[in-house]
Amino acid sequence: MNRHYYSNIISRFCSSSSHEILGELVESSEFSVETTQKDSWLRQIKILKGLLNDYEGAIFFEYSIPRMGRRIDVVLLIENVIFVLEFKIGEDKFLTNSLDQVWDYALDLKNFHETSHKHLIAPILIATEAQTFFQNIATTPHNDNLLFPIRANSISLEETIKSILSFADGENIYAPAWAEGRYSPTPTIIEAAMALYNNHSVAEISRSDAGATNLTDTSNALKKIITQSKVNKEKAICFVTGVPGAGKTLVGLDIATKHLDKVNDVASVFLSGNGPLVAILREALTRDKYKREKELGNKVRKGEIMSEVKLFIQNVHNFRDESLKDNKAPFEHVAIFDEAQRAWNHIQTANFMLRKKKNPNFNLSEPEFLISCLDRHKDWAVIICLVGGGQEINTGEAGISEWIESLNRSFPEWRIYISDKLSDSEYAAGRALEILETHKYVSTNPSLHLSVSLRSFRAEHLSFLIKNLLDLNIEAARENYKLIEDKYPIVLTRSIETAKKWLKEKARGTERYGMIVSSQAIRLKPYAIDVKSPMDPIHWFLDEKDDIRSSFYLEDVATEFQVQGLELDWACVTWDGDFRYSPNGWSYHSFMGNRWRNINKEERKLYLKNAYRVLLTRARQGMIIVVPQGDLEDHTRKPEYYDPTFDYLKEIGIKLI
Repeated sequence: MNRHYYSNIISRFCSSSSHEILGELVESSEFSVETTQKDSWLRQIKILKGLLNDYEGAIFFEYSIPRMGRRIDVVLLIENVIFVLEFKIGEDKFLTNSLDQVWDYALDLKNFHETSHKHLIAPILIATEAQTFFQNIATTPHNDNLLFPIRANSISLEETIKSILSFADGENIYAPAWAEGRYSPTPTIIEAAMALYNNHSVAEISRSDAGATNLTDTSNALKKIITQSKVNKEKAICFVTGVPGAGKTLVGLDIATKHLDKVNDVASVFLSGNGPLVAILREALTRDKYKREKELGNKVRKGEIMSEVKLFIQNVHNFRDESLKDNKAPFEHVAIFDEAQRAWNHIQTANFMLRKKKNPNFNLSEPEFLISCLDRHKDWAVIICLVGGGQEINTGEAGISEWIESLNRSFPEWRIYISDKLSDSEYAAGRALEILETHKYVSTNPSLHLSVSLRSFRAEHLSFLIKNLLDLNIEAARENYKLIEDKYPIVLTRSIETAKKWLKEKARGTERYGMIVSSQAIRLKPYAIDVKSPMDPIHWFLDEKDDIRSSFYLEDVATEFQVQGLELDWACVTWDGDFRYSPNGWSYHSFMGNRWRNINKEERKLYLKNAYRVLLTRARQGMIIVVPQGDLEDHTRKPEYYDPTFDYLKEIGIKLI
């Protein structure tokens, strides 16, 4: 399948008639083409025909970027340069969001398109009616052959291209090989949800190289189980495991979006107990669809779109409450439970039902009740549990063992499909797996495990580094750090202002950055970091640079509860005295009244350690860790609460700035 609407060598493009080129563009378009779009294409063709006669190379119109759900207006390959052109026909100003747009396109090629990696990439924004002016052309400080966005109008574009070619070096680009280059994107979960909801396949928006477990394999294994269960009228539960950021949620969304039409009796629902994740995904999908419909000239209301999205993505607690009101089988035959290890145990569920729902007779754990809801179907049902390791961060989270014990106890006829890694210690299945050996129907499938973190496309070994860092395996952590330091910058500082400056310098285009801290980081308040101050995760994750509520403003901070399941491109993790390094191991504390108090319960210690695991695995491209100096005059912020942690991180080899 072509990733573009039109392509040709430059000489043939120049000799072809404009209407012949336009006809090919219109014929290739996925949508009906409005007159304004045709006029825009004709103007672009005219401008480019007027300046490309003397060049050899190739031209591509409407080049697809599936990860972003967008298309580049024009990609030009001339000599050893990839020109990324974004036209704003009739515009006389260079808007910031348009500059970010063309920069994002160039970054996508640089990061995810294999045959673009080593070549100079020049993003150019053409506001056709803008005034002509001279602009310095410079590469970004990342030293990756990507230029800062360049401004041009319809007249200065020719001189701009000539100027860039005059200083570019390296081997010339062979257009056919470039066009066939492997595209291996790693979208954020928000980008992935939007792309899948717009009918892209998981193969289009995920890596497929030999270094990564192919998400398509996992999706296909689950689809096969769903088909088999329907045909054989069986009930099945699947446990999909994976390291942080491996794409478990992406797989779940892929399964859910494939069954949105509710035909053939296989309707599905994506369920999550992660309130911020549900709210952010719903809002992102609604905003995106609303914007697309408006661009197509369709009259729509955001409320109607949101109603559709809510059927597809639901909060698991709302699903539970609706099932309590009605004893009928749910409409959906397939339910995907994200972060299934965070479902509530029996005590937490019973306490909640008594306190909030005035129901004193509820005596099931959340996993057992949720399985019972799908078990109401007379014919077949499938539950897909997406299981993260070391992700339990809140009181009453049952871990995966409660799901297994519920199956053994109450659902002997259900087919059980597990990954071959479910026995690993971080999945906390424990003795439940021994009991599972007595269950009649258990199958192991290696495709149900995702072993490579895709959150950080720059560093597959990040999850191993963080695991060893938290487990105090210092030699292993040093080796992990050496493997990633060139591709994935992790730096250490004692200054929050230094950290903010570093984030702003590193981020390009709309790459999102923000400050994240533990929910127990009470004594960061002197640095204007207040974890108790209300923040809206929707605005924090979705709003743009000019909104003070967005992560970009670096005023509101997010905690592990707001960022779990989501990601930033660049993150600042600010460490407090709640989780301290000591020669005897980690020291766990919570702030109460006017002082830090020791945490003694093993369960609460685990939650705090996992909170830092979540924080330290949120960044896709790099992070800066701040360990404050402390203050001798403040008994709640003694330097001794911070210095050992700083020294430990430095000893691992993390670079100090």
